[in-house]
Amino acid sequence: MRLYYKAAGPDSSILHGIIDAKDIKEAASYLRQKGYFPITITEDKTRNFTDILQKFQGRQGTDVIFFTRQMASMLTAGLTLVQALTVLKKQVQNPGLDDIVQGLIVSIEEGKSFSVALSRYPKTFSPIYISLIKAAESSGSLDRVMLRLSENLEKLQKIKTTIRSAMIYPIIVLLTMGFVMMILVFFVIPQLSDLYTSLELTLPLPTQIVVGFSNILFGSWYILLPAIVFGIYYFRRWHHTQSGKFVIDKILLRVPLFGKLIIGSTLAEFTQTFGMLIGTGALVVDSLQKSAEVIGNTHYKNAVMKVSLRVEKGITIGDAMGADTIFPPMLVEMIKIGEQTGKLDESLIRVSEYFERDVEQRVKTLTTAMEPIIMLVLAVGVGFLIISVITPIYNLISAF
Repeated sequence: MRLYYKAAGPDSSILHGIIDAKDIKEAASYLRQKGYFPITITEDKTRNFTDILQKFQGRQGTDVIFFTRQMASMLTAGLTLVQALTVLKKQVQNPGLDDIVQGLIVSIEEGKSFSVALSRYPKTFSPIYISLIKAAESSGSLDRVMLRLSENLEKLQKIKTTIRSAMIYPIIVLLTMGFVMMILVFFVIPQLSDLYTSLELTLPLPTQIVVGFSNILFGSWYILLPAIVFGIYYFRRWHHTQSGKFVIDKILLRVPLFGKLIIGSTLAEFTQTFGMLIGTGALVVDSLQKSAEVIGNTHYKNAVMKVSLRVEKGITIGDAMGADTIFPPMLVEMIKIGEQTGKLDESLIRVSEYFERDVEQRVKTLTTAMEPIIMLVLAVGVGFLIISVITPIYNLISAF
């Protein structure tokens, strides 16, 4: 946690600053070791512009990948852990990551292990990340594990980026269409409605629908707007509950096109993480439980946890997964082959690569399929608005 401290120096000078520590006691101990007398230590609750910007830019995942890749390269080159972190600190441009690297250097110089030092930053380094580092320290293969971990993190980032990229175009188009429709409904249609009323025109059904919709929104916006805000707020609260997340995740898996994409990305992430944990020598049950923690979809998370319970009772992983229809037969068979050959981690990595390719192909298919669908929706929406606006005017001109 980030702590703000005020301390007296050896020459009676007063110092202020920010320090990263597990708690106030640890921060005070560190300051005393440096020859300072702590006066006050409080939690730093301020957030600068850089922290807010990084939250919206999603920089945290990118920073972890950069950190892992650079550390793997330097450790492979023969640098010690402190030397590698010191060199990395000079390369870091993100203030938040710079503080973390400095905190890691301090912790390691105090005699703490790398995994313990990383555990002080749970918001940056996940429990699985720390578990892999801890296992690597025990086996003496920290450089190899960090290299493999960086590759897996890059693969997962690529999957997420690919999915986000596919969603940008339809979201922008739909938002633009919604914005244009709101302008028409709030500004254009009311004036045309007054014109039609003054001319005592008989309005066709499309025009009656648009005018009626505009009147409802224009006349009741002060009621509808708070209702929409409260509806979104309570929906978000419900979505964060266990039952709400269960229902939403179930619906998402059944959405045409998107459902298969979610399944593929979920299985790719699971098999990569599970394969990594097995490859470092972690216990199968623990690996399954930790792999379940990274799964975003509740249905697959529950299914993996059930698999871990079955394996704990003595059932093989392949048979335990085969008992649940949520896992594809190909995944089950590959795991069985891996168990029989004693190369389960390699089988899982190959399966994860298959799911990665499947996700990429589905994203391409989705992008190709959505373009004509969006154009059709736009054509229908715009056509309906044009007909509803132009038809009364055309009828009036025809009457003359």
